[in-house]
Amino acid sequence: MKALIAWLLGYWKVLSRPSVHYSLGFLTLAGFISGIVFWGGFNTALEATNTEQFCISCHEMRDNVFVELQDTIHYSNRSGVRATCPDCHVPHQWTDKIARKMQASKEVWGKIFGTINTREKFIEHRRELAEHEWARLKANDSLECRNCHNFEFMDFTRQSVRARQMHSTALASGEATCIDCHKGIAHHLPDMRGVPGW
Repeated sequence: MKALIAWLLGYWKVLSRPSVHYSLGFLTLAGFISGIVFWGGFNTALEATNTEQFCISCHEMRDNVFVELQDTIHYSNRSGVRATCPDCHVPHQWTDKIARKMQASKEVWGKIFGTINTREKFIEHRRELAEHEWARLKANDSLECRNCHNFEFMDFTRQSVRARQMHSTALASGEATCIDCHKGIAHHLPDMRGVPGW
């Protein structure tokens, strides 16, 4: 026990005054290398958690919302371009992505405590979950939608009359954003009884 305490005290002396024991050049180089290793590890972890495979590794996502996505045009279409979970739920810009990942930490909490670990619990919380996501998309002006759907390049002549009218007026004037009209585009809508306009 005394040997352990002596070792800890010695180790603490080195940590509390490293420049006494190591040269400034060594400490600078060690700090630089440690920074590169940390940054590389951080970005690797960030990208690993930004894949569809990671998202559906939880049965809550795989058995509920991912199954629904497979029946939509965002999953399978004539052009072969497919949106994955992160395409719609994680912004592409680095700072926005980090902010979203921090928000998503609440989802980990829900996973740990089994908030939606059964189909019944998922259905019970579905409207609350959807409303959170809709509010997030409304607040960021449907940023994730706009990563793929650029308003400037829409060909209004190939759209239905209603879509043409809505896109050319409401979106052009900035009064609406994608999620205002396109709720349920990739997942089933929750029970919307009691919601005005539904």
